[in-house]
Amino acid sequence: MTRPTLSRRGPAGAILALLAAVSLPLLPQSCSAQSVDAAGIVESSLSTRTAPMRQLDERLAQAREAWRKRDRARLRAHRDALVEAGHPLAMWADYWDLNLRLAEAAQPELEAFYARWPGSYVEDRLRNDWLLELGRRRDWRNFAVDHPRFRMNDDREVSCYALLLRHQAGEDVRAAARSAWFAQRDGGDGCTLLVAALLEARQFAPADVWLKARQAAEARRTAAARQALSLLDQDSSALGEILEQPQRFLARRADVGTRPGLELTLMALARLAATDPALAATELQARWQAQLPAEAQSWAWGAVARQAAMKLMPEADGWFRRAGLAEREVEWNDESLAWRVRAALRSEDAGRWSRILEAIDAMSRTAQADEAWIYWKARALQATAQPGAAALLERIAGQYSFYGKLAAEDLGRPQQLPARPAPLSAAERAQAVRHPGLDRALAMIGLGLRSEGVREWNFSLRDMSDRQLLAAAQHACDNAVWDRCINTSERTRQEVDMAQRFPTPFREDVLAAAREVGVDPAYVYGLIRQESRFVTDARSGAGASGLMQVMPATARWTARRLGMPYTDAQIADKSTNLKLGTGYLKLVLDDFGGSQALAAAGYNAGPNRPRRWREGPVMEVAAWAENIPFTETRDYVKKVLSNASYYGALMAGRAQVTLKPRLQPAIGPRPTEAPAENRQLP
Repeated sequence: MTRPTLSRRGPAGAILALLAAVSLPLLPQSCSAQSVDAAGIVESSLSTRTAPMRQLDERLAQAREAWRKRDRARLRAHRDALVEAGHPLAMWADYWDLNLRLAEAAQPELEAFYARWPGSYVEDRLRNDWLLELGRRRDWRNFAVDHPRFRMNDDREVSCYALLLRHQAGEDVRAAARSAWFAQRDGGDGCTLLVAALLEARQFAPADVWLKARQAAEARRTAAARQALSLLDQDSSALGEILEQPQRFLARRADVGTRPGLELTLMALARLAATDPALAATELQARWQAQLPAEAQSWAWGAVARQAAMKLMPEADGWFRRAGLAEREVEWNDESLAWRVRAALRSEDAGRWSRILEAIDAMSRTAQADEAWIYWKARALQATAQPGAAALLERIAGQYSFYGKLAAEDLGRPQQLPARPAPLSAAERAQAVRHPGLDRALAMIGLGLRSEGVREWNFSLRDMSDRQLLAAAQHACDNAVWDRCINTSERTRQEVDMAQRFPTPFREDVLAAAREVGVDPAYVYGLIRQESRFVTDARSGAGASGLMQVMPATARWTARRLGMPYTDAQIADKSTNLKLGTGYLKLVLDDFGGSQALAAAGYNAGPNRPRRWREGPVMEVAAWAENIPFTETRDYVKKVLSNASYYGALMAGRAQVTLKPRLQPAIGPRPTEAPAENRQLP
């Protein structure tokens, strides 16, 4: 049950009426966030949808398919028909058409496109594509003209091209360039070109590039590693063996007598650690440590320790200590330092808190501002009787998050739900309903073009005030586009509507399903909110479906276990999906002794993984959750528990929110007196 990629089918009853030239929202559905009077706002209904317009809607879907298949002739025919008919989403077909022809396009054609669709998402989206094309062409004159008009400005390759121009103009861009390049997972033309220029200008050192090559090889990002080596004019022929058979490379070809040989050896040690940290530690101790300079020793032990920490090995903390921090000149990235903290959290000696402080203090300023490390630094200051803990807890206690609530409860005053904002006025709601970008976005979602619709929606939210965001969220909520409702409401800063952020759609069905199997409805709602954002036809890349993102095999197994009549065609049916999801969740909860954290991890990653993750020391749930090896599952568990605490308060009508009762009991190996594990759980 993984985070979903939403399917192409829109909400039931959908938004097709929004495709008229003016905004045509559906009659509002019930929503927990606001009571909405549609009088004077709703301008039409689905009954006005004509057959010719429905045919044009189908043309739009066909145009997208033609774009996907790179069928230029068919795409052009659909685009022409949509433009001629004045279809309100014709701009998308126009975008797809020019997007396929960018390699042959010239600036005047782009300017004409911008003029046809000014201020729209597709204008800025195509500008992003065109800036990448201009960078590949090395057309810096047109790039310099177009880049200042790029409003999203969220493409790393475009940013690297722009930094290159600034470098050429004499600016010092080293810090920004280094940040962009090291954040880039795979090789890309813009950032590589930028780094090559900075190397030539001696503003980057070869050591920077070797470090990038090490990190790319460790993560098995072949293209990025080869690209880094090419920047140094180094032969990359050994890279395949290093990535696939590092132990053989170390036995036959490794040689630390030269800088390239040293670096390739470190890459092989890091790759060996990724598959077998204990073997890498043995190799490092027995042979390589004596031959490596101090910085290389430290980096190698850090690589071994990081991989061991990700596998929850008890040796990880000791290996991190061998790597050192303050006493050695080595560049530790934030990911390594985060795992240094996590490994120390799993240790049981009194000195662990000092090591946690040391690691967090070594992080970048950006990483230190993360609420997780603010919280654990506060805990470490408390444990070492140093001042400053309360100030750090105060800093995050007002955040509506897992660690925000923990901080508030540690301060002895659980979070209070914020006062509800003043109701939206008819004028505020009408402004959202008639917003052209939101209108197009809902229309795209209603036609099943969800990816495009979500991007257009998010683009439309730029620069909105809190009140405008609340109105936009309500508009999505009224149309049962729950993911946009929630995500939009979460953007507000001063005016916070928790009932809008945590809506309870399908309330009767959810309560009935939860009560039938004996699961806390707030916990179920917290899980659904994270799994599908209440999109009934959500479907993940792995095949999980529906509100509770149930996998087909799990659905069949659970149906048999519950004695339910079931066919695969029913998996996305709302009622069936809820019964299967809550039934399976109850079985997982029972298998983990009622631990909501373990059950959430099992629901997301499968029960066998948290069974392994619970082995080792007995840990408080927050520390255990922070040590979950999978980033997605770590985030998932914390958010499900946080969500559930808010749903618990809202559904009970309480103003006070408490998280810690959901973090019981502590997590450790399965008690000997506990029933045998249910190994049949899929």
